[in-house]
Amino acid sequence: MVEAEQLSTTFQRSCGSEPRIYRAPGRVNLIGEHTDYNQGFVMPAAIDFSTWVTINPRNDRVIAVYSENFQETFKFDLDDTTARPKGHWSDYVRGVALTLEQSGSRLKGAQLRIRGEVPIGAGLSSSASIEVATGYALLQHSGLAIDRVELAKVCQRAEQNFVGMRCGIMDQFVACHGQEGRALLLDCRSLEYKLLSLPEDVRLVICNTMVKHQLAGSEYNIRRAECEEGVRLLSRKLPYVESLRDVTTGDLQRHNNLLPEVVLRRCRHVTSENSRVLEAATALERKDLTTFGLLMQESHSSLRDDYEVSCEELNLMVELANQVEGVLGARMTGGGFGGCTINLVKAESCAEFTDSVAREYETATGVAPEIYVSRTAAGVNEVVAGSLSQ
Repeated sequence: MVEAEQLSTTFQRSCGSEPRIYRAPGRVNLIGEHTDYNQGFVMPAAIDFSTWVTINPRNDRVIAVYSENFQETFKFDLDDTTARPKGHWSDYVRGVALTLEQSGSRLKGAQLRIRGEVPIGAGLSSSASIEVATGYALLQHSGLAIDRVELAKVCQRAEQNFVGMRCGIMDQFVACHGQEGRALLLDCRSLEYKLLSLPEDVRLVICNTMVKHQLAGSEYNIRRAECEEGVRLLSRKLPYVESLRDVTTGDLQRHNNLLPEVVLRRCRHVTSENSRVLEAATALERKDLTTFGLLMQESHSSLRDDYEVSCEELNLMVELANQVEGVLGARMTGGGFGGCTINLVKAESCAEFTDSVAREYETATGVAPEIYVSRTAAGVNEVVAGSLSQ
């Protein structure tokens, strides 16, 4: 692959030796937003935008990392257990290395070079992509066995405990387990998953609004706290409730007097979204993309009205998408407050879609969006001799 060959050439030029090369994909979530940290159901797909990591050995226990995107080098000692986050891109690398060490993996020192092609801040999980690519590379480099489920858990813990984002496991899991041509139905409680085929004549079209409102990170953690408050209050009457996964729409209707209005709406989104994910899986198995698209629209409405994580730009992008022939479904994807929408579009309509949505969005906002047409991709891999090898 061109990306791998470029990385290898660049690494050899700077370091004088040929590296091993790894990649892990970003992701879009077709449906099932803000359900993963509530132990619910999600349906992500890996996309063909990746973080690439090259790695060469060192003779000590130091990890030296160079980011091509930020043009910065960062070093840290694996034996330094007092590390604290710096609010810097390197936190994702150091957090994964530290968490692997804490989980019993004795890592070897290494020199890494990282190139990210997953747009940062767009809701396409650039963070999980760098975490999984780095973790996989460090484990293989150190001659250690790799369990992909455990790797996903380690990367999630690194982001939660070191970086400070209380994320669910969806992003890391699909970066580990994605497959070409498939979406992934994941039970975020049991981590059981099922691969679902997507039609060959359908493309994932990702529309980047090019905005990211400042409240995104803080509001994410507030939403999570509101969900936890809902569980606490509902469990007084329903002792079997351990997460919103255990709550049905009927439960909410019967016990809505227990919840403040805002908490009720947050819980209503999560419970209805879990149902939509399962309905969407059934529709996809039947190749019923009309129903699937309607469920995507319902998901966006719920995120906009009940969970309140959309914004004017996302709503506009969805509205514009739904006006184009060949669009099967459109919704916001990711944490919200900016970032991207995900659209299922007939392959033959992609050019018209891209031109129309880009033109109308820029006319309305004065901002030129970025629109990416993607196929589904494989999960984390080592890149060998120009081809992907797991």
